[in-house]
Amino acid sequence: MLLALPLFALLQADPAAALTQWIDRTGQRQLDERDKVIAAIHTPAQAAERRQYVRSKILELIGGLPDYRGTLNAHVTGSIDAGGYTIEKVVFESLPKYFVTANLYLPKTAGPHPAVLFPLGHWEQGKPAAQQIAGNLALKGFVVLAYDPMGQGERLQAYDRRLGASLAGGSVNQHLQAGAQSLLIGESYARYHIWDAKRALDYLVSRSEVNPARIGATGCSGGGTITTYIAALDDRIAAAAPACYTNSWRKLLAGPTGDAEQTFAGFLASGLDMADYVELFSPKPWLMASTEEDFFTPAGAKIVYDEAKRWYEMIGAEGHVKWVVGPGGHGTPLPVREAIYEWMQRWLDDGKGSPKEQDVQLRPDFEFLVTKSGQVSTDFETRQTVELIRDRYQELRQPAGPQALRSWVKQQVQHQPAASTGWAGDRFTIQTADGIELSGQRARGQAGAPVAIFVGSSSLIDLEAAARTSAGDTVVRFLPRGLPASANRDLIGDWITNARVSVIGKNLPLLRASDILDVVDMVAPGSPGGINVYASDIAGIWALFAAAADTRISHLELIRTPHDFRSSLDSPVNRGLYEAAVPGFLLRGDLPELVTAIGLERVVWLDPVDWMRNAVQLPGATYSTFAH
Repeated sequence: MLLALPLFALLQADPAAALTQWIDRTGQRQLDERDKVIAAIHTPAQAAERRQYVRSKILELIGGLPDYRGTLNAHVTGSIDAGGYTIEKVVFESLPKYFVTANLYLPKTAGPHPAVLFPLGHWEQGKPAAQQIAGNLALKGFVVLAYDPMGQGERLQAYDRRLGASLAGGSVNQHLQAGAQSLLIGESYARYHIWDAKRALDYLVSRSEVNPARIGATGCSGGGTITTYIAALDDRIAAAAPACYTNSWRKLLAGPTGDAEQTFAGFLASGLDMADYVELFSPKPWLMASTEEDFFTPAGAKIVYDEAKRWYEMIGAEGHVKWVVGPGGHGTPLPVREAIYEWMQRWLDDGKGSPKEQDVQLRPDFEFLVTKSGQVSTDFETRQTVELIRDRYQELRQPAGPQALRSWVKQQVQHQPAASTGWAGDRFTIQTADGIELSGQRARGQAGAPVAIFVGSSSLIDLEAAARTSAGDTVVRFLPRGLPASANRDLIGDWITNARVSVIGKNLPLLRASDILDVVDMVAPGSPGGINVYASDIAGIWALFAAAADTRISHLELIRTPHDFRSSLDSPVNRGLYEAAVPGFLLRGDLPELVTAIGLERVVWLDPVDWMRNAVQLPGATYSTFAH
């Protein structure tokens, strides 16, 4: 009867909340250690040493930047006469056959002019969302380049002409798809966003209307993210004004965690926080902009500002960092916009002109289109981001063979014995070595029969558990840490929990593999008939990692589990890849090699599927028809 109950009904607390709390506690301790490092910096020389470390560490975490030095192949496809300024419609190549669409706002007065790079936030329409700020800056004598990030405007991935939309969903979903693929090869998808910004800067300085010594950057939300990165990493930016982004991870870990380009694996574990970007930019002028009701809270922004202010004072640049808070929610209300105008005027144009906002004609989105069709994938047959990642995979991969892959997985799992275990009848609890509580139950079988551990909860697992119970096995069921989770299970899955775990230097699939081994430790003394593990879907990959790390698992049955990672790089759309990706795994080998290392006789792959959960035919696989 216990096994007939939903497993989560037996849990005593919200496991998803408990996992978030553990992540937060771990991250806060890492931030405490960082605070000690920052507090010990008292001189400009020490500050310079810290900046050198931060820059090299950020580049290491993202996998470096492309070394492409080819021509931009830029051209203008049209223009708009906006009265006091002109808007040119521009396209250029960030990487070969990887096109960026942009609008260049040009004052009608004589140049050269100061300029502002304007990466867009996660607004689906892309660059037209910039027109109010960009138009005002143009009226005030600035050249402005507003461009579409990947997944927005005219640069949608997996674009379907029938739908007029991406098959992957909105911009955040498109970023997360590429983010999981990048993780598999040990990099961050942010490297492509940063590279687009660098190439956009290349285009700006190529224009005769621009003064290359006076270039600023501003953007809101995701645009604030890229403004932060490019200002910190490209010396050509002379003034920065990111909006609705700057926040300490002290508030982000259990709050509004950013998407793939905003979340670097190992960021906190490397001793970093958001203030490091500001300090890396110092002593140049940095304006932080927040809003009172934003999910990137003023409280989190204040932590960054207070540290940055002390830092700027220490290096003799007092007054070069400022914080403004506007009314309302996520966005750039009038006080914030005028603060941005004033900041650019002060630092890039000798304080000339009024920061008061002027009226600009707001035009419909279609007027800003660079391409005839509205998509570079149609007009220019642009490469998809997944193709860049796949090329990078081919460049970096160093497969070492099945046994070396297995050894690497075992090392990564790093299983430590549980802190405590306990039985209450046929229910059990486990306190893992890192302080997470797991629970589950068993149905005792015949003496000497195998112990069957079932991971997770699904209709297929329920059927198989019932079959093993009828066969007389001792059946043990449990959920790894953080499950069940009330997350969007469609396409991107529970990405936010995986992202949070990654910034503290851990990996959730590997931690869940270790959770399986905690259960193995618990049942092993009374299992003369062997230990069998059953798992379905993504949980099958966690179970495979567990079996690679521990030979006590004598039989492993994977039910409708994706059959490899390599095929996920063949499509811009996958389902739940974030919940399985281990950083750098694919460079060393793939799941079939792991099965070979474990022993083909120990593994049954029942109805293997691809990353869209379509059944595939594979040599050596077992096939069955399930009743639903």
